[in-house]
Amino acid sequence: MKTVGLNIVILSFALLVSAQVPRKCSAPPKYPHTRLVETTVQKFIRGAKVYYDCAEDFTPFSGNRDVRCNGGKWTTLTLKCEKVSCGNAGDLPNGDFQYEGNSFGEKVNAVCNAGYTLKGPHYMICKKSGWAGEVPSCEAGETTCSTPAVNNSVSSAADVSVYRVGDHMTFTCSQGFQLDGAQRITCGPGGVWQHQPPRCLPSPDATQSPIKETGGCGVPVATDNVNLADKYITKTSFKSGDRVLYVCDVGYTQAGGSRYRSCIKGMWTPLMLKCERKLCGTAGEIINGDFTYTGVEFGDQATAVCNEGHILVGRATRNCLSKGWDGRVPACEAVVCEEPSRVTNAEMQGPQEPPYTYRTVISYHCRVGTLIGKGNIWCTKDGTWSDSPPECKEITCPSPNVPNGYWRKAQRELYRESDVVSIECKRGYAKSSRGTVTCGHDGRWSPRLPKCIPQHRRRN
Repeated sequence: MKTVGLNIVILSFALLVSAQVPRKCSAPPKYPHTRLVETTVQKFIRGAKVYYDCAEDFTPFSGNRDVRCNGGKWTTLTLKCEKVSCGNAGDLPNGDFQYEGNSFGEKVNAVCNAGYTLKGPHYMICKKSGWAGEVPSCEAGETTCSTPAVNNSVSSAADVSVYRVGDHMTFTCSQGFQLDGAQRITCGPGGVWQHQPPRCLPSPDATQSPIKETGGCGVPVATDNVNLADKYITKTSFKSGDRVLYVCDVGYTQAGGSRYRSCIKGMWTPLMLKCERKLCGTAGEIINGDFTYTGVEFGDQATAVCNEGHILVGRATRNCLSKGWDGRVPACEAVVCEEPSRVTNAEMQGPQEPPYTYRTVISYHCRVGTLIGKGNIWCTKDGTWSDSPPECKEITCPSPNVPNGYWRKAQRELYRESDVVSIECKRGYAKSSRGTVTCGHDGRWSPRLPKCIPQHRRRN
């Protein structure tokens, strides 16, 4: 009985002592997109606190950065990290920004409109603090591309100092080097080379053999329309297990395959990324006109053509860029004719006030007299009137004097158009033709005035 009581006392004492000994925590756990801030705490005893921060290409947006050791376990980290996004780079007057993306490490390229030249760097890079680099600008003047410097290469146009839009350069690497990137590049709109200038890297025999012995890899090669992301371009060697990211060229979009390659046993896994030209679709609808296309993909062009009798207002061409068609849809406005001459006594019917646009018809009439000229004139496709305005003239005919003849109406010196007179001959004379005549619109009697011919008398 005494033994049982002693055991109970010993057990109670042991529990009391263990409750008073601080319980340690193991190493702090890892969380996605975070990193542990260096700490001087070596033994994570009860109440110890450690801090986390977001990984390089992530930024905090909610939660607390610290966790505590409590009862041998770490409290849960509430810090939430999101991918760094630089958002919109803003407007580029007389040009556009073309985005590879707006996340950490990605670029935005500046492309100037036709007739403008890029000044300053042609791109900015998304950093943790936002878009980094000097903001480019587009200045009026002929668009040219600067001469790209590609070390250890020979270009097809080494003696050319100025490259205009559409000019090409073809590169060949010197002996002992191999091409990394597009062999042929083109000077594009805004003074930006389409396809980034390539690099000439030491051939694999010189760079990869020693590295393979340690299981590492040399510099992975890019292909047409596919390039390494900027953060990997400056690296010259990679460890086994390293992974690199590829991106499509400006104006191209992923059409399949993985964007990543991995270094495994001294060899890069195959590049499966496929990039195809971005589709811009229709360039817009033009009232009284249409677009003619070279195509509707990146690099293609649409040209506005107005219908007959309309003139273009705005820029005729639109270029398919990485963000879509540049510029705006132009307008086709009807040709306008000047006000027709008012030096006429004919009265105008129809639109009395300008503007007089293509196919506008103006009619004229006379209150007094007869209309001489076209009764209707219209505005032609050339911006001129189809005819001069008509005039009103009072048409009169002279007195229908016929020798040995007379007429019954009151005699006048002039008769107006449409007046009718009946000619009669004096006794002993006979009419040569019908005697009723009308004053015509040409100021003549119609039909011709008759003649009074003497009649021969019978002899008894």
